[in-house]
Formats: sequence, structure tokens, C-alpha cells
Amino acid sequence: MGQQNFTVPAELILAGVTSQSELQLPLFGVFLIIYLVTVLGNLGMVILTKLDSHLQTPMYFFIRHLAFIDLGNSTVIYPKMMVSFIVDQNTISYCACATQMAFFLFFIISELFLLSAMAYDRYVAICNPLLYNVIMSQKLCLVLVGIPYVYSTFQSVLITSKIFVSSFCGSNIIGSFYCDDAAVLSLLCTNVREIELLIIVFASVKLISSLLVVLVSYILILLAICRMQSAEGKKKAFSTCASHLTVVVVFYGSLLFMYLQPKSAHSFDTDKMASVFYTLVVPMLNPLIYSFRNKDVKNAFYRMLNNQCKICF
Repeated sequence: MGQQNFTVPAELILAGVTSQSELQLPLFGVFLIIYLVTVLGNLGMVILTKLDSHLQTPMYFFIRHLAFIDLGNSTVIYPKMMVSFIVDQNTISYCACATQMAFFLFFIISELFLLSAMAYDRYVAICNPLLYNVIMSQKLCLVLVGIPYVYSTFQSVLITSKIFVSSFCGSNIIGSFYCDDAAVLSLLCTNVREIELLIIVFASVKLISSLLVVLVSYILILLAICRMQSAEGKKKAFSTCASHLTVVVVFYGSLLFMYLQPKSAHSFDTDKMASVFYTLVVPMLNPLIYSFRNKDVKNAFYRMLNNQCKICF
């Protein structure tokens, strides 16, 4: 072990969402409901967009992958986090912590780039409606989803491996409810500056590049809508991108709040609440937003219910 020049802790301890004992049971109930809604909503969206023939379009192809990512992201974090509400000390093994971090990074990075791909899809739908099916071919859709998955895999493996081959020292308590890279980084005593710089560079590149695609797409969409003559056309164009725009504002808003606030404004509780929102609440909101604001999804759901009723009776 000495020749390898790093130490491996037998287990790490997750701090959990709160240390106040009187809040443990109520929060367990709240988060259990949120997780059940998240699983049902996202799993339902995956099944619905896969089986319903009316939803076999590029837009719902992206929505299906967004639902898959949200389902994966919440499942990576929720079950282990829920344990912290019913045990005195929520421990996680070294390997399990590394696995959780790798999958969390994979899903969160994939969602960033998928949302920018969806913004481009909405731009084509509104600005080039006659060529939409030609431009947004099955091949292009697969590329727009495949590249983020490959890049996310590369980055998550790189950062996770850099962290978990470094030497741990001092406390083994992670100041978060999951194996967050920033929280685990504070436990290291080697390679800290190098990994910190790597995380900052990667975070800046992915956040700026994906946000730039979203902003440019919606600026062009807004210009196209302003040039439309009919009020009906404008209304239809707005409704086409309303759900995606809502999801983008919620997701990027929570991320920007987390990472761009000045250091003086940072606090342990504020950062933890921001983490709870974009890792646990946003995956629940996304399928609800697409369900409530989308007639096609509602109609597909009713068709599926009717078909099931016919089979049963």
C-alpha cells in the first residue's frame, strides 16, 4: 500500500440532508413521495414516447432520453440518501462512493448537453418547419444524443478516477447527502489543486458551451416569432417551445445559482438546498412540465389508458 502512495478509507460517511432529528421522519416521507413521483413520471414518459405511434418524432425522442437521464440521476442518489433518515450514521463504501459519483457526473453532464440539443431541435421546428423532418433525421438525432453520452462518460470516468486514486486524509465525513465531487475533494490531501482546476475547466466549458447553444437557439426563435404576421402562428410557436424553455430555466437557474454566487454568499445550508433542488426536485418536475403543458402527451396517455381498459374488459 505504501508503494502505491495513496490510502483507501474502508468507508465514508454521508452527512445527509439534515442533522436535526425531529426533521428526519417528515423529510423521509417528503422525499419518498418525490422519488415515487419522479420514477412514475419519468418511467411513464419513457414508455409512452416509445410505444405511442403519434410520439415518434425527434422532439419526443429527446424527451425520452431526458426522462431516462432524470430517472437515472435520481435513482443514483435517492435510495442511499433515504437511508440517512433512518440510521444514525449513513456509511458508504469506497467503491460505492466512486460508482455513485461517476454515474451522477455522467447523468448531470448528459442532461446539460441534451437540453442544448433540444433547443436546437426547437429552433429547427420553428425557423425551418418545412425542412424539419429532413434536417432532424434519425441519424442526426442519434448523433446529438450519442456525442453527449460519450463525452459524459469520458469526463465522469476521468474526474472520478483522478479523485479516487488520490490519497485521503483526516476526516472521512462527506459534507453532502451524496458523493459529490466537490465534497469528496475536501477529504483529499494530494492532487487537490490539479483536480480542482480540472473540475473548474470542465465545468466552465460544458456550462458555457451548452448555455450558448440554448441562448443562440432561443434568440433566433424569438426573432422568427417576431417576424410572424398571424397571432395564431405566434401562439403556436410559443407553445412549441414553452415546455422546453420552462425546463431550461429551472435547470440552468438552479445550476447558475449554485456555482455563480459569490463565495461570501456561500453557506453549507444554502449549497445543500441548491443541490437538493437540481439533483432531486428537477428530475421530478421535468415529466410533470411536459405532461401538463403538452396536449400530445396527454392524448397519448389517454389512448394508452383506453387500450388497457379494452384489454382488461
